[in-house]
Amino acid sequence: MMCNEHAYVMAIEKLLGLEVPLRAQYIRVMFDEITRLLNHLLWLGAHALDVGAMAVFLYAFREREDLMDCYEAVSGARMHAAYYRPGGVYRDLPDTMPQYKASVIHNEKAIREMNENRQGSLLDFIEDFTNRFPKYVDEYETLLTDNRIWKQRLVGIGVVSPERAKAMGFTGAMLRGSGIEWDLRKKQPYEVYDLLDFDIPVGVNGDCYDRYLVRIEEMRQSNRIIKQCVEWLRNNQGPVMTDNHKVAPPSRVDMKSNMEELIHHFKLFSEGFHVPQGEAYSAIEHPKGEFGIYLISDGANKPYRLKIRAPGFAHLQGMNEMAKGHMIADAVTIIGTQDIVFGEIDR
Repeated sequence: MMCNEHAYVMAIEKLLGLEVPLRAQYIRVMFDEITRLLNHLLWLGAHALDVGAMAVFLYAFREREDLMDCYEAVSGARMHAAYYRPGGVYRDLPDTMPQYKASVIHNEKAIREMNENRQGSLLDFIEDFTNRFPKYVDEYETLLTDNRIWKQRLVGIGVVSPERAKAMGFTGAMLRGSGIEWDLRKKQPYEVYDLLDFDIPVGVNGDCYDRYLVRIEEMRQSNRIIKQCVEWLRNNQGPVMTDNHKVAPPSRVDMKSNMEELIHHFKLFSEGFHVPQGEAYSAIEHPKGEFGIYLISDGANKPYRLKIRAPGFAHLQGMNEMAKGHMIADAVTIIGTQDIVFGEIDR
């Protein structure tokens, strides 16, 4: 969701030579990591469900609900947010957090408890979540990490050597699970990742169990990054959108009081902006691996060509090799460990 938007707007900004305000960069990084948590929670719940563990799915979706509310608070949509825009983000973080209302299902007392951490701003809510989240990850680990059945289903299954992982084009946790320390946030830093403190978890054996452990640790590291972003955003105000009105709309007040700004507004919303001729490749460390956008512009207001480098496409083609010598029941474990979304594979 927001991570997909991120690679796309970065490619446009590269062609335009746009400077993104620092506050917008911190907001983008914070929501990238919120998206990583959303992704890994869905992966964990679905993977466990595939292998036969029901409860983890319910636990993981409890936390996803809070993070979806953060999406909704900034953009109005729970999934397809369109929050990142070329030049920054759509708007600054809201000062109030939406609250639950009493209904037939929940009485006043229950609603008061549910709204306890929603009394302040969005940043307060996110900070409260980051304080609670490590305990939740401990709960998932209690259910799974040393669980005899979980280990029987994952340990030694779908082993990929470091050499084969590189040869098959694996990225993200699929590559790090095989022992290769490659993460674009560290190796090719973008936005403000080089200003933040976090570690890259790496596996040893390259099996499904190691990839599980890598993603669990990634959730803890994402939580660390979000905490640092919250602290910086609290202490530093500033613009969240470029002041180049060829790309970003002027404020409503300026547009209604200044002819020049009115023209900018009209041109922008009637025909969009023109990107100079050229090509750009922009990649980010997406929750599933390297997500890249290759963009070619012929100078018009629409891309001449757009190619998406989706991580799952490379991972799925390793299915045959990973499944050799295993049982049919292990196919679900391997699909689960690849963290596939078929929308990015069906072409």
